[in-house]
Amino acid sequence: MKPSRRAALAGLALLACGLAAPASADKIRLEFWTDSLRPTFDGYFAGVKKHYEALHPNVEVQWVDVFNDNFETKLNAAIAAGRPPALVNHDVPRLFKYTQKGTLEPLDATLGADKAGYLPNALADLSFGGKLYGLPWYNNINVLVINGGLFRKAGLDPKQPIASLDRELELAKIIKAKTGVAGLLPQLGQIDGIMLGQGLPLVQNGKAVFNGPRHVALIRKFADAYKAGALARDNLFADDNYQACIRLYNSGRLAMMETAPTSAQKTQSDARAIYAATVVQPAPLGPTGIAPGGYLFSWAISRGLPAATRQEAVKFAKFLTSDSQQLAFAKVTGATFPSTRQALGDSYFVKTSAGGAIESSRVEGAKVATHIRTLVLTDVPNVADLKKNLVDNVEAAVTGRKDAQKALDDAVAFWNRQLK
Repeated sequence: MKPSRRAALAGLALLACGLAAPASADKIRLEFWTDSLRPTFDGYFAGVKKHYEALHPNVEVQWVDVFNDNFETKLNAAIAAGRPPALVNHDVPRLFKYTQKGTLEPLDATLGADKAGYLPNALADLSFGGKLYGLPWYNNINVLVINGGLFRKAGLDPKQPIASLDRELELAKIIKAKTGVAGLLPQLGQIDGIMLGQGLPLVQNGKAVFNGPRHVALIRKFADAYKAGALARDNLFADDNYQACIRLYNSGRLAMMETAPTSAQKTQSDARAIYAATVVQPAPLGPTGIAPGGYLFSWAISRGLPAATRQEAVKFAKFLTSDSQQLAFAKVTGATFPSTRQALGDSYFVKTSAGGAIESSRVEGAKVATHIRTLVLTDVPNVADLKKNLVDNVEAAVTGRKDAQKALDDAVAFWNRQLK
């Protein structure tokens, strides 16, 4: 799991070895790896192990958690040694990377009729080249968290629906003019995802195309809001400004956060007066109809397992992503969303009381959870270098050091040299 980018969960683990060798003469050993989930979810996975082994006495499951920074290094070593874990917890970019390496099994044939239980958008996130390479697990989503006191001070109704990014920026400028407080801290370090969410393509026919009139107009809107002081400047161009958003919001220096539902938990503990005035809405879907903030995690099965181990690995992946387990995990996190239809329709995601911003964040997020997609680049080489160049140029444009058209032209030229 990304340490704080969407759900703010973390952990650490050590590499274990030998998935295929049976733990005893009669048992199949299934080793499954997660990404940064210890110690927060020790209890949940202890329950998973106990439950599954009771149902399948011929199987022993072993949970291994690896910290995000070391995950690929340790996974590559296990693969090279011929001892990959049976199941691996991948986000979408990493799933694509290991699909390209040829280390994962396509799952369409083994999923069968169970496929209908998952959300179509989640399946699309995990499909490459027409094949499905992961079973959808938990997802993230952004909600729009609003300081009702600052809105009312600016003469605005915090419960009035905010349906677009343009409206967010317009309100941010009004709030700055009327209250002196920045209205919004967008995650411009993820400008590629913002563009995709606004229906603006990045690459077509192998060439970068994000310097068209609509792309330029988007960057100029951010530049206009920046010049007006409507955008907070702390970590504005960082890859992850989740913590900065919360810090500013909880100190009364930010009127709106478009961020993960976990933020409300921090506001409740650190800023009770602001929490009491907080109003939560779904984050605007934008012209694509895609809910922002999506970041799907999945269970993938390693290629090259013995037949019996592979068969049991598929069963265990289905168990981990079943309606009951997805709902149980969502309740443990309090802020992530299932990727199965039945679990997402549970009463847990329906408002039942005046529970405040924490409950509202969960309920408002669930309203649009069927629209989640993971908006990241997956099908180009050297993604990190390309993205840094784009963000650097966008920063220059938004802060007034470079014309927006010139900035995007420069970034497109760099991308196309790399894409050749």
